[in-house]
Amino acid sequence: MNDALPARSRLVAAALRDARIAGEIVVLPDAASTAALAAAALGIEVGAIANSLVFWSDDVPLLVMTSGAHRVDTTALAERLGRGAIRRATPEQVLAATGQPIGGVAPTGHPAALTTIVDEDLAAFDEIWAAGGTPHTVFPLTFDELVRLTGGTVARVA
Repeated sequence: MNDALPARSRLVAAALRDARIAGEIVVLPDAASTAALAAAALGIEVGAIANSLVFWSDDVPLLVMTSGAHRVDTTALAERLGRGAIRRATPEQVLAATGQPIGGVAPTGHPAALTTIVDEDLAAFDEIWAAGGTPHTVFPLTFDELVRLTGGTVARVA
């Protein structure tokens, strides 16, 4: 394990290793706290960024891994999932649920497993990139690896 990684990213790296995902965490020189910034830093399409967005629904956190190319339609998603209203989590709720700051939330490495929805649009890319636990860290993986890693449900989120 790379001891030069931030502590939160080391937890993510351990989870990736345990899941047998080969993608290595990359430390970016500048923060990539938005999909556009991450895509620019990596030289890829913004749609290939798997944004980790934490919402609150039915009194529990809900992690939505969405393509950086669009926004989550929370009303439509709540209807598709048969849930109550889905609202954006506060920064404090995000940190409590994931142990990671907004702009750096990884799909894994959280204190406890989160119910996760994976945007079906991410399947269009051979390789996608997700945050690695901090706004300065990212890692590559495939759509199938993301679904397996998160135990997520694939759905249309836009």
